[in-house]
Amino acid sequence: MIGRIRGKLIEKSPPLICVDVNGIGYDVHVPMNDLYDLPALGEEVTLYTHFVVREDVQQLYGFLNDTERQTFRTLIKITGIGPRTGLAILSGISAEQLASAVEEEDLNLLCKIPGIGKKTAERIILELRGKLGAIVPAATSASPSPAMQRQDITNALMALGYSERELQRVLKELDPAIDVTEGIKQALKLLSK
Repeated sequence: MIGRIRGKLIEKSPPLICVDVNGIGYDVHVPMNDLYDLPALGEEVTLYTHFVVREDVQQLYGFLNDTERQTFRTLIKITGIGPRTGLAILSGISAEQLASAVEEEDLNLLCKIPGIGKKTAERIILELRGKLGAIVPAATSASPSPAMQRQDITNALMALGYSERELQRVLKELDPAIDVTEGIKQALKLLSK
């Protein structure tokens, strides 16, 4: 398939651009964030691309770096997120901001993107958690906050069938900076007493 395209930028009509490659003009959909970073008309541009073929349409999506392309490919694997929505997400926020929003479970940031409601934002967070770290290395540089770790411990124990009242009593006894795995082990010991 078409993995990368290099040629002269001959037209900009957001979100489409046209790139002339040896006399053939390729219409490429690009995120708005990339549109502002493109060179001037008549200059050479290189884009990492993703080619979508459906019954009724063939579309080429272009990105200035491979991180964005890989993030886009990961996004469109989510049920209900197609190429158009994936492009809208990367037009609203950068790949780094998306990775950070997923890791921090920032629904508000995701819901600010046109076309993304609360349920879609929750699905994005649920399905992308832990997947963007390899694509966007900056997202994994910060360790999870104690509040996030505490929430992960609570979620794991609730999934095991413990009530909130039981968990509140036990979580008070745990060290606030404890990691998730050790926190679950200690909480289970305390719950078994």
